[in-house]
Amino acid sequence: MAFKQALFIGRRYASIASDNLLVGFISRLSVIGLSLSVAVLIIVFSVMNGFDRELRERILALVPHVTMTTLRNEALMDQEQWQIIQASVDNNPQVAASAPLIQLQGMLLANGQSRGIILNGVDPEAEARVSILQEFINEGSLSALVPGEFSILIGSGIAEHLNLEVGDKLTLVSSYLNITPLGEFPRQRTFTVGGIFNIGSQLDSNLALVHMNDAQLLYRLGDNIHGLRIQLDDLFASSTAIRDLQNRIAGDYAFSNWTLDYGNIYDNIQLSKSMVGLLLFLLIAVAAFNVVVSLFMVVRDKQSDIAILRTMGSSFNSIRNIFLVQGAIIGLVGTFVGLLLGVLGSLYISDFFGWLETIAGIELLSADVYPINYLPSQLLVSDLVLVCSISMILSLLATLYPAYSAARVDPAQALRYE
Repeated sequence: MAFKQALFIGRRYASIASDNLLVGFISRLSVIGLSLSVAVLIIVFSVMNGFDRELRERILALVPHVTMTTLRNEALMDQEQWQIIQASVDNNPQVAASAPLIQLQGMLLANGQSRGIILNGVDPEAEARVSILQEFINEGSLSALVPGEFSILIGSGIAEHLNLEVGDKLTLVSSYLNITPLGEFPRQRTFTVGGIFNIGSQLDSNLALVHMNDAQLLYRLGDNIHGLRIQLDDLFASSTAIRDLQNRIAGDYAFSNWTLDYGNIYDNIQLSKSMVGLLLFLLIAVAAFNVVVSLFMVVRDKQSDIAILRTMGSSFNSIRNIFLVQGAIIGLVGTFVGLLLGVLGSLYISDFFGWLETIAGIELLSADVYPINYLPSQLLVSDLVLVCSISMILSLLATLYPAYSAARVDPAQALRYE
């Protein structure tokens, strides 16, 4: 019965609806502060989750999880040799698939422009097993890489820089030098653009693919390759997989994994999420402190009411519970509003960011600087539960001392000048 009374009075005299203008203003400010803190924290977590997802599902699904090459990184693995090694690699239970690797450097020339690139010679059928590149090809297809037809797949950044479309011609200048009586000249060949991919990362501006046979012919590699691209079932087990492969395969080979190029980025995302999360949780704590201030002002504003209730027989616990209910209402309203704003913000922040770039006419996230050129977002229920739980816990903790102070109000002193 006492609790129902506390609930009724606490709801009726909730501080967010106080008749006192100053008390009402500070109370509403507490709710707004708590709501904004919760919303911002949810949105930031969603953006960090989005970067984490895009790095894992886009970039790391395109680059090899493990690379196995000759020690001098030269094309020293002939066809018979690498096919035997590939069979041994594929027998590893951690390996999802593998493909021959030819990685070269070159320059593309078209329409009076040039672009230095990383050139991968690939087997289209094997590449489809170790990469999801086909999902990002907007024009053309990976199957356009037919040996002897000299087709090339280029990123959207390269296509834009060289003003190229599918079917256009370009010149690929290799780093291999022909020695002639007139001097040394780089080998070059005209290629046809067979496809354009758009990953939304740095790869769009510096990566091109040709069939491995065409690369071997242009760079005079014979039937040799540089090594193998290896895709794992669990990319975070790359170190363990490398140790296992080293034990399985005899010979002097160099192994590297995705952490060499992208490990720092992934670690920075995780660290940033932890640090920003901590700072924003402190922001919620500051908002909860405002709840303390507003409840203390309510206590002073309602001293005569408290005194009357005490003289009517209300117990210490009943008075305390009244103010606990008021604090809980502030926390509940602030957290709920913040939850709604945070969810809506997380769902639409990517579109808003794109719209902002369009209106401003500038690229806020350049693929030349950042791993992706757009703002991703991924809303996780676990983050919502965590943020809302901490917000409510801090709000309830903030009400304890003011509620205790209200219960200790002396009726005689409070009614002395009434």
